[in-house]
Amino acid sequence: MSLVASAAFLDAYASVLNGADIIGHCARNNSHAVFETWLSDPQTVVTLAEYEPGHAPIGYTVLTSPDFPIDTDAADIELRRIYTLKQFHGGGVGQGLLRQACDDARARGHTRMLLGVWAKNVRARRFYERAGFEVVGSRSFAVGDTLYEDPVYALRL
Repeated sequence: MSLVASAAFLDAYASVLNGADIIGHCARNNSHAVFETWLSDPQTVVTLAEYEPGHAPIGYTVLTSPDFPIDTDAADIELRRIYTLKQFHGGGVGQGLLRQACDDARARGHTRMLLGVWAKNVRARRFYERAGFEVVGSRSFAVGDTLYEDPVYALRL
């Protein structure tokens, strides 16, 4: 999980963010310890997409309790992470991961899914908007020493 998380983040942002910031971000946020914490938390759902044959990891999602500066309640869940390696974009892997995340959220009784996305990630924003997500707020998100103001999206499940 840690490996695919860092590879996907690097894959997504190497051409637009500072390299040292990306490396630091991945070291802090994609470590084995971070994933072990999520995997041991009964309120968190982690899903891994694998390439067949061979079971190579190519994407993943993490559903957690929301952590946004907007009003939330127990019916909300955050899609904290959804990434696929770039070579698999457009092939349905992301849609499959999102569909599974929505199914998992509904099965746990959640009625709204929230997510934050980098404002300049037009491809991702279009993906979420096509799926029915709407902007409901914003949040500050730091990568290295740079603070970004990102939209927060919501989807009624």
